[in-house]
Amino acid sequence: MADESFDVVVIGAGPVGENAAGRAAQHGLSVALVENERFGGECSYWACIPSKALLRPGNALAAARRLPGVPVGAGLDAAKVFQRRDWFTGKGDDSSQVDWARGAGVEPVRGRGRITGEREVTVDGDRVLRAKHAVVVCTGSVPKTPPVPGLADVRVWGSREATSASVVPGRLGVLGGGVVGVEMAQAWARLGARVELIVSGERPLPRLADFVGDAVVEGLREDGVQVHLGSGLERVSGVEGAIRLELRGGEALTVDELLVATGRRPATDDVGMAALGLAAGNPLATDDSGLVSEVDGEWLYAAGDVTGRAPLTHQGKYAARILGDVIAVKARGERPDSQPWSAHAATADHHAVPQVVFTDPEVASVGLAGPVDGEPHRVVDLDIAVAGSSLHADGYQGKARIVVDTEREVLVGVTFVGQDVAELLHSATIAVAGEVPLSRLWHAVPAFPTISEVWLRLLEEYGL
Repeated sequence: MADESFDVVVIGAGPVGENAAGRAAQHGLSVALVENERFGGECSYWACIPSKALLRPGNALAAARRLPGVPVGAGLDAAKVFQRRDWFTGKGDDSSQVDWARGAGVEPVRGRGRITGEREVTVDGDRVLRAKHAVVVCTGSVPKTPPVPGLADVRVWGSREATSASVVPGRLGVLGGGVVGVEMAQAWARLGARVELIVSGERPLPRLADFVGDAVVEGLREDGVQVHLGSGLERVSGVEGAIRLELRGGEALTVDELLVATGRRPATDDVGMAALGLAAGNPLATDDSGLVSEVDGEWLYAAGDVTGRAPLTHQGKYAARILGDVIAVKARGERPDSQPWSAHAATADHHAVPQVVFTDPEVASVGLAGPVDGEPHRVVDLDIAVAGSSLHADGYQGKARIVVDTEREVLVGVTFVGQDVAELLHSATIAVAGEVPLSRLWHAVPAFPTISEVWLRLLEEYGL
């Protein structure tokens, strides 16, 4: 059995693992990066990148239709949309990601990596990697499947199939009102499928402001999506090459494909949890430096979805950069600065997590979605009705919200919903993460005529 030694061993070569490995290597540490599937991970081949490639053409076409004088066709060319998506994913070829790793001074290792002891990772049972300073787990997440009778007996789509399919189904059922559910419902509807979206709650995206879910439902219905709110699946069965869905309340539907988009959980089933005395399938709880808190010693770190902290690619990359720096500091025999907002603490995970839902209308949010009971919060809601939005699209519809800590006079949450609001989000994230006083934010004058003028209107409504 081969034995190799590195300063750091990273399990999982998605964007999070790549950032952890690259950051450690920048500090001169030797790093092995272990991947069982494709270097580049879920986001590059089956999630963020292909899903946005599927959504963008439909959003662009809808935007063009809102402007008179712009010649548009009858609909999307699905084959060309799929071709463009496949270009972005490299058709599954991860050689460029492997080349990047080597160029960054990281040793790529293909195979299933499992923790088999302290600072020890065994790859495919016969290659032992020993870490002098740290092992980092960045294995992401896997889909959760609800216990619906008959679901296990039919062929279903998960998020991977939904983003990689190259044939438009005639009838597509989508179970789940989260981000994947609403994005893929709209993408495939615009590509020509008849889509049935089944949402258990009163509206999709329940963790966001109510007006967000309502606006997204309206947008979906305009694209022909049949949205079943307050519903759910009671039973699933195969019928003559199709799938029969029995909904809560007695309604029955027949679809050609069923996308199950009911959430994800940390991928810790097969990374060696038993060797750590931990239960497989649970998240790896970490402190703000990325150190796993349930394991003795300061050698095991984790970042990204596998921790359950802030399951978004950009937040995982942020946490990975921080833990890479932390490991390097400790390797030099120094102690990291653990104070909030320092270079060695992922403080933003608790206060300023930005997220975009790339539906039409888009959703952009950071921080709190609404007030917290017992806290000194005030909410200001406004329609996005400014010169910039009126010029941007005829009949522009959008809403904005700020949540203000009235004691400190700083923003603790911002939400936008409307066409092209994603590009407003970073200004909101800076305001929240930087705790910019409203009295100073008042001097950040938005350019005219842009949708960003809504910032002025929100502050005026607050009383400035």
